[in-house]
Amino acid sequence: MAEYDLTSRIAPLLDRHLVFPLLEFLQMLQLYPEEQILKAKIELLKNTNMVDYAMDIHKSLYHTEDVPQDMVDRRAEVVARLKTLEEAAAPLVSFLQNPSSVQELRADKHYNLQMLNDRYQIGLDQIEALYQYAKFQFECGNYSGAADYLYQYRALCTNSERSLSALWGKLAAEILMQNWDIALEELNRLKEIIDSKSFSSPMNQMQNRIWLMHWSLFIFFNHDNGRTQIIDLFSQDKYLNAIQTNAPHLLRYLATAFIVNKRRRPQFKDFIKVIQPDQYSYKDPITEFLACIYINYDFDGAQKKMKECETVILNDPFLGKPVEDGNFSNIPLRDEFLENARLFIFETYCRIHQRIDMGVLAEKLNLNYEEAERWIVNLIRSSKLDAKIDSEAGTVIMEPNNPNVYEQLIDHTKALSVRTYNLVSQVMEHSQAQAAR
Repeated sequence: MAEYDLTSRIAPLLDRHLVFPLLEFLQMLQLYPEEQILKAKIELLKNTNMVDYAMDIHKSLYHTEDVPQDMVDRRAEVVARLKTLEEAAAPLVSFLQNPSSVQELRADKHYNLQMLNDRYQIGLDQIEALYQYAKFQFECGNYSGAADYLYQYRALCTNSERSLSALWGKLAAEILMQNWDIALEELNRLKEIIDSKSFSSPMNQMQNRIWLMHWSLFIFFNHDNGRTQIIDLFSQDKYLNAIQTNAPHLLRYLATAFIVNKRRRPQFKDFIKVIQPDQYSYKDPITEFLACIYINYDFDGAQKKMKECETVILNDPFLGKPVEDGNFSNIPLRDEFLENARLFIFETYCRIHQRIDMGVLAEKLNLNYEEAERWIVNLIRSSKLDAKIDSEAGTVIMEPNNPNVYEQLIDHTKALSVRTYNLVSQVMEHSQAQAAR
C-alpha cells in the first residue's frame, strides 16, 4: 500500500515536528521497514533540540547503549543555549507570571511597550528574547511552554512578520498537544491574516494557503465539526485553485469529507465537476470511486475502487486513525465511508434501472445477499426512497418518478455541444480578424 501513501508529498509542507505523528502511524502499520522509519526520525531530529529523543532512537536503531560524540556535544550546546535564553527572557517571563502586573496591560500594544519600559525596564530586547526562548522551547519538544510564550509574545509584538511566524508556531504547538478547539481558533485566525495580508507575490500567498491546508488536516480529521469545516475551507475558490494547481493530492481528503458528510450534498455536485478534469493529472482510489459513479457510470469499477478505498483509509494517518474502545480498536471513518459509498452506488444505480436484481446489487455493494437485503430494507424505512422489495422475485422495484440518468446525460451532451460550437466560433472569428490585418 506504499503506492497510496502521501507522506512524501505532505511532509515537505509541514513543520518537521508535525511529521513525527505521521511516522509514528507508518511505524505502527509496519508499512515500511522499521530501520527506514527510525532513520527518517533521526534525520528529522537533526535540526531540532530534542537530542535525548534522538539518542534513544539511535540506541534502538543500532542496538547499542553508546551514542555518537556529536550527539553528546550537541546536548551540551542545547543545555547551555537554553540557560542563556532563559536568563535573557527572565525579566519579561517574571512579569507575565505575576497576575497583578499583567492587569496593567491594555489592548494598545504601543502603550504596553512604553509602560513596560518605563515601569519595569523591559524593552524590545527582552521581548525579542521571549520569542527566541519560546522558539527554543518548541524545538526542545516543550510544546505547552512554547504555546504559552508565543501567545504572550504576540500580545506584545508590533512586527507583523514576527507575529505571523509566532502564530504558525502556536498553531503547530496546539496541534501537537491535540488541543483541537484551540488549534481550530488559531487556524481560522491564520487564515484571516493570509487572506488579507499583502504578500510579495500571488505565488507566495498561494504557498501560504497550501501550507495552511496541509496543517489543517490534523485538525479537521480530529475535531468534532472538522469534516464540515474542511469542505468550507477547501471549496473556497482561492483554496480550491491552490489545490488544483499545486496540491491535487488534497482532493483525497476533500472527497472523503464529501462522502461522509450528507449535509453538504448541494456543494457535492460542484466538486464532481472539479475532479472530472483532475482525474488525468492526479489519480486516487477515492476520487476515482466518485468518477466511476458520477462521471463514467461504471458500477463494476466503483465496486473495485470501494475495496481499494477501504485499504487507502486504513493506511492513511489522517483517515485511518484508530479509536480504542475497551479492548477493541476500530476505525470510525472507514465504517462511515463504506456505508455512504454503498448509498452513493445504490442511489445512482437505481436512477438507471427500474427493476434491480438483488444478487447483482449485493455484488455492487460488496455485501452478501442477506446483508444487502437488510441494508436496502433499512434504507427504504429510514429515507424517502420510493422503492419496494419483491422477495419472491429477489428484486428491488423502483417507482417510475425517479429521474432518468440517461436524460441527464443527453442534457450534459447538449450543453457540451453548445459550448464547443461557441468556442469554435470564437476561434474562427479571431482567425478571420488576423487574416484581415
